[in-house]
Amino acid sequence: MSIIETFADHKRKTIETAEFTEDGRYKRKVRSFVLRTGRLSNFQRDMMNAHWNFYGLEYQSQFFDFPTIYGNHNPVILEIGFGMGKSLVEMAEQNPDKNYLGIEVHTPGVGACIAYAVEKKVKNLRVICHDATEILRDCIETESLSGLQLFFPDPWHKAKHHKRRIVQLHFINTIMQKLKSQGFIHMATDWQNYAEHMLEILQCTIGLQNTSISNDYIPRPDFRPLTKFEQRGRNLGHGVWDLYFIKTS
Repeated sequence: MSIIETFADHKRKTIETAEFTEDGRYKRKVRSFVLRTGRLSNFQRDMMNAHWNFYGLEYQSQFFDFPTIYGNHNPVILEIGFGMGKSLVEMAEQNPDKNYLGIEVHTPGVGACIAYAVEKKVKNLRVICHDATEILRDCIETESLSGLQLFFPDPWHKAKHHKRRIVQLHFINTIMQKLKSQGFIHMATDWQNYAEHMLEILQCTIGLQNTSISNDYIPRPDFRPLTKFEQRGRNLGHGVWDLYFIKTS
């Protein structure tokens, strides 16, 4: 008996990823690859297939029209790498006056996020299953975002892999172009070395102001939902570093 490949199955097999130079700069057009980061459960597949038309956005070669997509002119907050999406859905639920846009290439996480959004009846959230580099470059208009969230990105902890970290000066410069004045950049990591790297990059970016009274990290904010991953780390005594900067120009 042949098995019919669904939309979600196809998404899992053909996610797009970017090519980079040795110093981490965007190199050339993305290419397809086989994602090997876990399989979609039947539930995640079904939820993705059934609700992608509402929650999902596809890469396109023109800017997203956010007022049309969300049906309002509320601020748009972008989160890159939302994992399984629980905290992103909770933030969207707690802030109905804001619109949330999540990017994640891990398709089981996309399916889980959509499922949780359906359960919570969240309507101010959209998700993208595509590499963030092309989305930022081709789909996000200049000064159209009110915030960027980047929580617990891959730390690439080996020194020889640090160039693969998403937080680099050219990445922040791109984000700065997409942020409105007074827009925020909120990052969190449980790797101190990465936190120090993030702080260095953000501090040397013209037009960004640190909200930390000590000019480094802020206390863990209540408005960032505590994930199981973070709670497990806290139980083990692991530290977490939050950075919160505002675009002033």
